[in-house]
Amino acid sequence: MPHFEDVIKKMLPKTYHRKHVAHEIYVALHHFKSLVPMMDKYVYNDGTTKNLMSLTGTIPVMFADQTYNIPVCLWFEESYPQTAPICYVRPTREMMFLSGKYISSNGEVTLPYLEEWKNSECDLMTLLRVMVVMFGEIPPVCMQSHPETEEAPCWLQFHRQPEVLSKADGSLYLHLAREDDLPFQQENETNC
Repeated sequence: MPHFEDVIKKMLPKTYHRKHVAHEIYVALHHFKSLVPMMDKYVYNDGTTKNLMSLTGTIPVMFADQTYNIPVCLWFEESYPQTAPICYVRPTREMMFLSGKYISSNGEVTLPYLEEWKNSECDLMTLLRVMVVMFGEIPPVCMQSHPETEEAPCWLQFHRQPEVLSKADGSLYLHLAREDDLPFQQENETNC
C-alpha cells in the first residue's frame, strides 16, 4: 500500500516542487485532519483559470472558550514554496464574512505572514498555526441569525416563484403571488 505522502506527490503535476509540496501537505494533514488535498480549477481576478493544488476544509479555532471550525481553502501555485499560498475563508450558507483587518470582502486572507512570505523561513504548518491564532483573536466569520430574511439581499428576500396558469380561452399567463396578499405596485415603483 502506497504511503499517503506518495499519493499526494502523484496528484501534483510535474511543474510543482512535488517532493517538497507533498511533504508539507502531508505534515499539515497530520495536524489538521479535516483538510483535504485536491487538484481543482482556480479562477484568478482577471478571469483566467488554472489547475492548482488546494487544501480545503476547516481549521479549529478557539474563541471565547469555544472551538469553532473555520472553513478555509488554501491554493498552491506552481511557484510554491517561493510564493505564499493564496488563502480564503469559505463561509457556509449559514455564515457571513466579517471582513476587516485580515479578511478582504471576497474572503481572501491577508495576514502579514502571507504578505511577508519568505521561502526559506515560511511554511504551511506555521501558516495554519498563524491562521488559528489570528482567527481566534479576530474571527473571520459569524453565524447569521436569519439568513433568508434579515441578511439576504433585497432581490432574494422578495423572490417568488411564478405559476403558469391558463385562462378559459386556453391562453397561458404567469401569476406571481405576494405573501402579504396586497396588490402589486404600479410601474416604476419598488420596495427595495
